Amino acid sequence: MEPRLETIPEKKLIGQRKRMSFTNLQTRALWQGFMPQRKRIANTLNTDLYSLEVYAPGFFDPYHPAAQFDKWAAVEVSGIGPVPEGMEPLLIPGGLYAVFLHKGAASQAARTYNYIFSTWLPASKYAVDDRPHFAIMGSRYKADDPSSEEEVWIPIKPK
Repeated sequence: MEPRLETIPEKKLIGQRKRMSFTNLQTRALWQGFMPQRKRIANTLNTDLYSLEVYAPGFFDPYHPAAQFDKWAAVEVSGIGPVPEGMEPLLIPGGLYAVFLHKGAASQAARTYNYIFSTWLPASKYAVDDRPHFAIMGSRYKADDPSSEEEVWIPIKPK
């Protein structure tokens, strides 16, 4: 599973976030709150959904599963404003990303992430950068369907 490398410009998103850890995931609750409200967001660029993680600098060195981070459910917009009540804007700084295609049920995504962080990244000439990580759930995303596809975007920089 080789990624494509892509340099992106800044992205603007609007969504909702929850503070959580890997030992206390609240992803389902976050999405259950966001999905009924997403139609209130103006200036959306498409129907793609963004699942983002914003980690503190050095979050993975060393990695502690109980360390907290911000998890977002969001959509990309052409401009920030107006922001519906209960939502927040988020800017993803531009930069280099390794983009992996996860094929299979969302519940099986741990396999993809394990490959990225345990196999691909250590063998690559890149290190994780301190920018948001995200997955784009587009038209081929079908939650827990085995034929589902989503893109996993990992921010990277040269070692």
